Amino acid sequence: MPTPTGPAQPGPAPTCPAAPGPDDRDGPDDRGDAAGRSGAGYRAVFAVPEFRFVFAAHLLSSLGVVVCEIALSVLVYRLTDSPLLSALTFALGLLPYVIGGTLLSAVADRYPARRVLVLCDAVCAGAAAAMVLPGTPVAVLLGLRCLIAAVAPVFAGTRAGTLGEILGEGELFVLGRSLVRIVNQGAQLAGFAAGGLLLAAVTPGAVLGITAGTFTASALLLRLGTAARPARGRAAGALLGASLAGVRRLLADRRIRALLLLSWVPPAVVVVPEALLVPYGGLLGVGPAGQGLLMCGMPVGAVVAETLVGTFLGARARTRLTFPLGMFAVLPSLGFAARPSWGWALVLLVLTGTGIAYNFGVDRWFVAAVPEELLGQAMTVMQAGRMTIMGLAMGAAGVAAEYAPLPVVMPAAGVVGAVAVLAVIAAVRRSGARGAAGGRGPLHETES
Repeated sequence: MPTPTGPAQPGPAPTCPAAPGPDDRDGPDDRGDAAGRSGAGYRAVFAVPEFRFVFAAHLLSSLGVVVCEIALSVLVYRLTDSPLLSALTFALGLLPYVIGGTLLSAVADRYPARRVLVLCDAVCAGAAAAMVLPGTPVAVLLGLRCLIAAVAPVFAGTRAGTLGEILGEGELFVLGRSLVRIVNQGAQLAGFAAGGLLLAAVTPGAVLGITAGTFTASALLLRLGTAARPARGRAAGALLGASLAGVRRLLADRRIRALLLLSWVPPAVVVVPEALLVPYGGLLGVGPAGQGLLMCGMPVGAVVAETLVGTFLGARARTRLTFPLGMFAVLPSLGFAARPSWGWALVLLVLTGTGIAYNFGVDRWFVAAVPEELLGQAMTVMQAGRMTIMGLAMGAAGVAAEYAPLPVVMPAAGVVGAVAVLAVIAAVRRSGARGAAGGRGPLHETES
């Protein structure tokens, strides 16, 4: 399933590390800090048996999503000869997030996590298998793609909440979330390469069949490798009402609201240059190979930065980098004002990708600010909001590029982004979210 995690061995769950102190700037999890400085941080996460199952399942499902997008896009194009409908398969991977992230968000806390994760993977496997059926209308194919995208934020939020139970709420949780992001970025690189090779050898239908198999394997790993835990939430009533009520409660808390904005705004800005890479490559006169390498720039920068920061920096240093890296992520796009050559454009994209490491601090503050019974739903809303805003930003970039030159649109995103990120940072500082208590208290609906 896209972007979630959560396996465990049957039996008692591993002992969780202690939660961080009231102010994570001054009192980081000492064990996590030491692990980070010694380079053993990620090894400590993989030492938890249950996490290894979650990681393997996430790797399979992430590759499945990327390969599914490629194969379905090719299949739709062969059936219709329509570039618009082919491109729509990618857009439909983002837009339904807002539906699943709001109307179904309470699922993440209302039902046992393992059951939700396995069911989400089963739904995705069934949808991918249905795409293979001969004679399936294009409208049905696109609807099945929407179904996969709609359950994605529920899966991601449930998995993130489960990580808090598997790894605790301290540095192991932060490092576990980092590994999830590394998989997400790496899956883009490996998935596009694998999808291209597979499509060169077999039909799109066969590739979709393989995708169904990856989702099924992920479901089995989660079912056999994760512990059965009770649901976190106790909300009663209709699912839709509980989901909307939970979203309102989260947004009413100014700390959570500020941190959600911090997790949404920088990604929405950095995808603008990425969305315009194909026309920019055409402006430079580079071929498909050059354009493909440009598209690899941001994922490569993200994987490298995430790995280095998680391995060599301790908790306190990573937290202090949150604001600087969040701001830095939007600045390289300013360089496109000079209409850089292919090589310099690639450098700018790699630098943009390194800003993803700001999420270490965001994750730490967010899990400390959200009440236990709403953690899964909060993570679902975070993921859904991020993907939805990124999709809207990509669409807005395309519209702007119809009326203004690319060397104007791309750096303009950096200017707007810098102002927006500064405003969000100020909101986070005012909200006191950086000093959110490690022990979760009640969420006050009247906060503003």
